[in-house]
Amino acid sequence: MADAVLRPPTGADRAAWDRLWQGYQRFYKVEIAGSVTDLTWARLHDPAEPMWACLAWQGARAVGMVHWIFHRSTWTEGPYCYLQDLYVDEDVRGSGAGRALIAHVRAEAEAAGASRLYWLTHETNTDAIKLYDKVAERSGFVQYRVVL
Repeated sequence: MADAVLRPPTGADRAAWDRLWQGYQRFYKVEIAGSVTDLTWARLHDPAEPMWACLAWQGARAVGMVHWIFHRSTWTEGPYCYLQDLYVDEDVRGSGAGRALIAHVRAEAEAAGASRLYWLTHETNTDAIKLYDKVAERSGFVQYRVVL
């Protein structure tokens, strides 16, 4: 991605992160409560939390974000790294921003001794799937969930 800088968000980046976070929610047609958004922002800055973030910047504009979480696994000694949220502004998609953010998380996961990096996407997110098929392998697993 030309002229882009990847870095963790600072407290001063809240407005930039909020704009991307809202774009992510619009893309997936969800509305996350403000209290959860505030809690997520706080967790991203709490060193005791296994939750991390990175923003992609072009000049003074944040154009992409990624969040990831480390957790234990019953299958391996090392933790797993779950890339939970990835979003790039529509006007810069295809520029390499998404690929760069994934590569950043991969490097962080490797540095932390993770045994696996994984993520989910909606089956209708065909543009993202084209990228994901280039940088990872499909697991073949189908997700089931119960909302509590």
